[in-house]
Amino acid sequence: MARKMLIDGELSQPNAEEGHYDFDLFVIGAGSGGVRASRFSANYGAKVGICELPFHPISSEVIGGIGGTCVIRGCVPKKILVYGASFRGELEDARNYGWELNEKIDFNWKKLLHKKTEEIVRLNGIYKRLLTNAGVKSYEGEGKIVGPNEVEVTQLDGTKLSYTAKHILIATGSRAQRPDIPGQELAITSDEALSLEELPKRVVILGGGYIAVEFASIWNGMGVAVDLCFRKELPLRGFDDEMRAVVARNLEGRGVNLHPRTSLSEIIKTGDGIKVITDHGEELIADVVMFATGRAPNTKRLNLEAVGVELDQTGAVKVDEYSRTNIPSIWAVGDVTNRMNLTPVALMEGTCFAKTVFGGQPSKPDHKDVPCAVFSIPSLSVVGLSEEQAIEQANGDILVFTSTFNPMKNTISGRQEKTIMKLVVDAETDKVLGASMCGPDSPEIMQGIAVAVKCGATKAQFDSTVGIHPSAAEEFVTMRSVSRRIAGASKPKKTNL
Repeated sequence: MARKMLIDGELSQPNAEEGHYDFDLFVIGAGSGGVRASRFSANYGAKVGICELPFHPISSEVIGGIGGTCVIRGCVPKKILVYGASFRGELEDARNYGWELNEKIDFNWKKLLHKKTEEIVRLNGIYKRLLTNAGVKSYEGEGKIVGPNEVEVTQLDGTKLSYTAKHILIATGSRAQRPDIPGQELAITSDEALSLEELPKRVVILGGGYIAVEFASIWNGMGVAVDLCFRKELPLRGFDDEMRAVVARNLEGRGVNLHPRTSLSEIIKTGDGIKVITDHGEELIADVVMFATGRAPNTKRLNLEAVGVELDQTGAVKVDEYSRTNIPSIWAVGDVTNRMNLTPVALMEGTCFAKTVFGGQPSKPDHKDVPCAVFSIPSLSVVGLSEEQAIEQANGDILVFTSTFNPMKNTISGRQEKTIMKLVVDAETDKVLGASMCGPDSPEIMQGIAVAVKCGATKAQFDSTVGIHPSAAEEFVTMRSVSRRIAGASKPKKTNL
């Protein structure tokens, strides 16, 4: 099959010189983005090779696995644990629905852990078969770039294999960071948290991002005493402030101890467990201390500086809008570029790469209006602009519509936990700029709302849509009254929440 390739920004037919490369494309990293780019490139007729570190649930510089972070030690196992933790609240709520349950209900952590591991092993096998069925040649080992068109793969026995490729794609993802705190070696990250042999009774989590919030919900749902320490006044910096406050209230309502404006200054091993000293001098005792303080791009061992690939200050690979580095033959997608670190975004970037380089369809990944969810219990989901972002970017007035209500299920169960929904609208054009929801099933609802926002739907079009009754989702098409109007001239004061 003749292939069109992107050469120096322009589509070109392959020439005779291309025959001396071992591969048309060699990919380093077989996570979501790397596997997608490999398969789609092979489907366009490219000869593709890919390398990945050996499989293990807990990653290191020399351990990984086909499927990457999302499948092995990220989204998938995390969501399985969220499901497991959610049953505690469901069982509590069931009593007022007529279910007679024993007062003591046991939770078997090791059984759930075993089922989780079985599932990620199954998915690891599926990803391997996807590559094989697409005709992609897989190599197990550590890859690095030794030239603009050459990669080196170090196998488990130390044997080094060298291959040339017309194009090289970096898709090595990111890894959890550890803050420089005395005693930091006593703490774990999300990697280890997903594979603990014993369920702890007391946990201290440092971090205010989605990983910290999700694990606080998971452990709390499993009956663990959780202390969550974070630097700001509210968790989930970068999300809508009103929604952040709701998440914090829900966490506290379910029993998580919040420590805002708090960091850790020292971690000490004691006979009673692990003693944590905060920067306020407070002492907490835990069985497990977890860091959820961000992730760093996996670029240190790729030899990129020697080849001349430019990195930013975080160590992420710098790319243009087509995911191309400053070296024309080297590209990068996913978390290693630190653009928008979400699995579906890596999939989109991998798809666009394959279309651009081998499909004859130059395609830029579109990072606008990407929906996402925080799988707290209950969950938070958003798409588009937050209220603060909309006001900051607005030329005119902004209309904010909100609905806060007690979900029908809670009216019988007696759970005191409100759902909140929000639409942010441009007053002049009536365009819906953003949507947020904190409440049960919010990711399932927000995925549909995201289609409307991506298509540029107006508030009038939302209003003209007939709702599904009775459902929480219908609130998005029945919010008629403006909660507040913010004048375009009044930029919000920078908050330190």
